[in-house]
Amino acid sequence: MDIKKKDIRALTKEQLRDFFVIEGDQAFRGNQVYEWLWSKGAHSFEDMTNVSKETREMLKSNFVINHIKVDQIQKSNDGTIKNAVRLHDGLIVESVLIPAKNRTTACVSSQVGCSLDCRFCATSRLKRMRNLNPDEIYDQVVVIDKESRLYHNRPLSNIVFMGMGEPLMNYNNVLKAIDKITSPEGLAMSPKRIVVSTSGVPKMIKKMADDEVKFKLAVSLHSAIDEIRTSIMPFNATFPLADLREALEYWYEKTKNRITYEYIVWDGINDTKNDVEALIKFCKFAPSKVNLIEYNPIDDGEFQQASSKAIDMYVDMLEANNITVTVRRSRGKDIDAACGQLANKA
Repeated sequence: MDIKKKDIRALTKEQLRDFFVIEGDQAFRGNQVYEWLWSKGAHSFEDMTNVSKETREMLKSNFVINHIKVDQIQKSNDGTIKNAVRLHDGLIVESVLIPAKNRTTACVSSQVGCSLDCRFCATSRLKRMRNLNPDEIYDQVVVIDKESRLYHNRPLSNIVFMGMGEPLMNYNNVLKAIDKITSPEGLAMSPKRIVVSTSGVPKMIKKMADDEVKFKLAVSLHSAIDEIRTSIMPFNATFPLADLREALEYWYEKTKNRITYEYIVWDGINDTKNDVEALIKFCKFAPSKVNLIEYNPIDDGEFQQASSKAIDMYVDMLEANNITVTVRRSRGKDIDAACGQLANKA
């Protein structure tokens, strides 16, 4: 990477138009280049075939396009695809294509490593090296959309920010990426098909509500009892459940959008009736849905999947209290692409 040159995708369309005017060209040229960069996904200035060679050379002397490169693709027996994505500075993140009967979902990363310290997640064992830029998040989606069309004969339908990193710790860049993904000048995807999953950063959940975001919110909860949640997600000591609940109440009051809770049940940790009762109580303040997620081991054996009897107890008690519950089976476990397994082992 040439550090003297700016990444052209850091410029807005207006800034690109202004650049061409300053260079003695016409403003519409900025529109052309912007279209190449975003809706056409150009990897180099040479790709811009309706721009003169002279203009392409001028762009090359002023800017770079720090495009991601897919270093390695792994395919699971169930059709899941994991990409090891190399960034312009050599760092690697992972993203996943998850196929289902009627849709394909992109699971994208927002940080290199993670800011938080969940003990059951492989990514949290990597130190956070940096936030991803908006274009690096966008590029992951473009790659997975192409893979969806190639391998599953349909365009990408859904996006979840559940890859590496805590999205709300990279809030501004995540929002800019989603703006591009949902823009007619980008991928024109509906924000209602995008879920941002957070481990629970109260002030940022409130900011999302104030910013009137249109995408959906999911919270990785895993326990509604402070002592237990802190033992498995130590940052909970800083952001306790009372603060999280207050932020979620604020979210619902502002957006009227149902809250999804991601919840793993582990043997001997959160598999009792008391745990379910606490979860029910926590869910009651606003319409919500609970996704019970199958646990995916990360080698050390400290956490073990709860028994089917415990899962059935959760389902029965939640349904008896009119709380929507879904049991999610993991995809891509054989290639370490399942929830909680992303750790650059590829």
